[in-house]
Amino acid sequence: MEYILLNNGVSMPKLGFGTINQFGEQIIDNVSYALNNGYLLIDTANRYGNEVEVGKGIIKSGIKREDIFLETKLGPTLYENDQAIDDTLKRLNVDYIDLMLLHHPVNNYIYAYRMLEKAYKDGKLKAIGLSNFPIDKVQEILDNCEIVPAVMQVECHPYYPAEAVKAFLEEHHIALQSWYPLGHGNTDMLNDPVFMELGNKYHKSTVQIILRWHTQMGFGLVPGSTSLEHIQENADIFDFALTKEEMKIIERVSKHQPFYIVTKESLERLAKTKCNFEN
Repeated sequence: MEYILLNNGVSMPKLGFGTINQFGEQIIDNVSYALNNGYLLIDTANRYGNEVEVGKGIIKSGIKREDIFLETKLGPTLYENDQAIDDTLKRLNVDYIDLMLLHHPVNNYIYAYRMLEKAYKDGKLKAIGLSNFPIDKVQEILDNCEIVPAVMQVECHPYYPAEAVKAFLEEHHIALQSWYPLGHGNTDMLNDPVFMELGNKYHKSTVQIILRWHTQMGFGLVPGSTSLEHIQENADIFDFALTKEEMKIIERVSKHQPFYIVTKESLERLAKTKCNFEN
């Protein structure tokens, strides 16, 4: 495993297992399997509706809690709920969370970030950060809050290498973590001749080439899968390295356009969509 040293001194594994759209026994089994097959970081969220099962998967894995990096995200409808972080700890059945992010830049995110800061100071959170925040709203956090975010989770992949925020994050020593490392399985990207040629050279799949690109860019990433074979394959990326020349070639495939387009309407929906455990 390779790590990112966060701006508060915490080491975060580069590779994590994403759990969106997985529920019940499936996610319990997959979390356990991932932790025993190359993953040390598990990523979930209040809005995913599976934190209870993620906690059960951690227990089922038999891996010591201190050897696991657990990450979750506070749901926007909970941004003024002073019990939300404690309730998250209860659902996950843990005493602390390694990283908690604000999930979206809507509602009273300044108040919510101050909630994260308090929980961080109380030892309930080991690191705090943001997800999907544009530069102007990250700057607003920096201007109005005390603790610099440790991580920003955004869409990022070779077709869109987070150009809108990458330089800003580097300037403020905020780590970039991709929630869309494979472009949601975009066929064009997975079949791009550049990645196919590199896959043939290194005897790896195009998926593995793309995931390795992320790690060599210094990014974190949280690919998800329901297939045990793919979960294991996605972790098998640390036994080779792309050359500087190959990384330069990959730069040329960028389309400079994200797949997920944020709109006023989508933000309004996110601001109102409750987690499944809310009344």
